Amino acid sequence: MRRFSWFNVTSLTLGFAFLYLPMIILVVYSFNSSRLVTVWAGFSTKWYGELLQNEDFLQAAWVTIKVAFFASSFATVLGTMAAYVLVRGGRFHGRTLFSGMIYAPLVMPEVITGLSLLLLFIGIGLDRGILTVILAHTTFAMCYVSVVVSSRLISFDRSLEEAALDLGCSPFEAFRLVTLPIIAPAVISGWLLAFTLSLDDLVIASFTTGPGATTLPIKVFSAVRLGVSPEINALSTIMIGIVTIGVITTSLISKRSAIKQAREERAADRSA
Repeated sequence: MRRFSWFNVTSLTLGFAFLYLPMIILVVYSFNSSRLVTVWAGFSTKWYGELLQNEDFLQAAWVTIKVAFFASSFATVLGTMAAYVLVRGGRFHGRTLFSGMIYAPLVMPEVITGLSLLLLFIGIGLDRGILTVILAHTTFAMCYVSVVVSSRLISFDRSLEEAALDLGCSPFEAFRLVTLPIIAPAVISGWLLAFTLSLDDLVIASFTTGPGATTLPIKVFSAVRLGVSPEINALSTIMIGIVTIGVITTSLISKRSAIKQAREERAADRSA
């Protein structure tokens, strides 16, 4: 077994400190009773109460959740369809152009994407609001879902689909009953990735938003320009807590599923 050297331990410690020490400081100062975020004046939870009474932040959070949910759902459906066509469609005419259009948002700067969508919405006369933000987030999140699902479809054993077709299933039934359950982890991962990207987006949303459609990143960015308030620290702490709980829950579910699968495989081997 390879031992850690002092250099490795020091590098690892400094790396984790660089990543997580700012978050720890932010969490600590969210419980600061002083309005000055850099001056500790005692422990207090009053800023969490102030945050829950701030209608602007609550409204922005609700808009962000709605946009992220609908955008990630649409992106998952379209991205899965695009991945299926790319992997199973063969060398059809225009495949190169189609794949390039799917993967373009991966390398396209967000400023260009946001400006292009803004000009599109203005050109077709669509008023900016929640709908335009959802369409914009669906556009750039779809490619990430397509990449995740494509990687699973490439390694998928197509003989399972062929067996379902031989047993009388239609192509749609074979996809719904055989393919989709097997690639479901990749589809769910794509949805979660699209949801996270939508929650985090600032640049594209700032181009495509309108009255009554201010997302939480835009609201926080606007508030930080006037100075960091303790309410923003409290909001950031809540978001860190939600993400931490989500990661831990997902890890526990994955570990339990792996243990259950290993137990079933051992039981199948013993019965054989």
